[in-house]
Amino acid sequence: MVTDNIINDAVAYIQTLFAGDSSGHDADHTLRVYRTAVYLAVREGADKETVALAALLHDADDIKLFPETASTKAHAVAFLAAHGVDEARIREIVKIIDEVSFKGTDSVVPATPEGRCVQDADRLDAIGAIGIARTFAYGGSHGRKLYDPAETPRTDLNEQTYRQSASGTVSHFYEKLFKLKDMMNTETAKALAERRDRFMHEFLDEFFAEWEGVPGCQ
Repeated sequence: MVTDNIINDAVAYIQTLFAGDSSGHDADHTLRVYRTAVYLAVREGADKETVALAALLHDADDIKLFPETASTKAHAVAFLAAHGVDEARIREIVKIIDEVSFKGTDSVVPATPEGRCVQDADRLDAIGAIGIARTFAYGGSHGRKLYDPAETPRTDLNEQTYRQSASGTVSHFYEKLFKLKDMMNTETAKALAERRDRFMHEFLDEFFAEWEGVPGCQ
């Protein structure tokens, strides 16, 4: 049984772990994923406790942030073990965390309903208005251009080429964000993704309309 104490401790842990982050992978992102994942779990009949812990720890060993622990999930494992979570559940949570990330053409569909809820929640936070804000925050934190009109976005990146991509932020919409609506697993997430995806397309329509500035102005 997962108690309120471990949830509260997990919240405090990720707030410390992501303190000062400006790349869009801050504690607020994790808390949104947690709340959304639990919402999905209730509606999809997944185990809410497993979903809650996996969601709260899903970025604790993200390769972009903690490459030294990404393969072992050392942060997540240590936290769970210290709170008395049994080994079988730790393995289940680690598997969910390992499957959650977008990896281009190497992305996987999680093996369990719990994993599908966490993955959907993470992907929902990557699209819509929040997704737009996070995308530009990440691009800025990594010195990427807003937009390069000469750049042709690639839509067939595998995990390695996706990780190595240094394309402009607008290209990221085509490389990842516009793919996510059709990659949702749960019916609940599919419905939520429709509006967010539409908003991103409307945003880019306006972005391109404004890109050259006001015609005729000197």
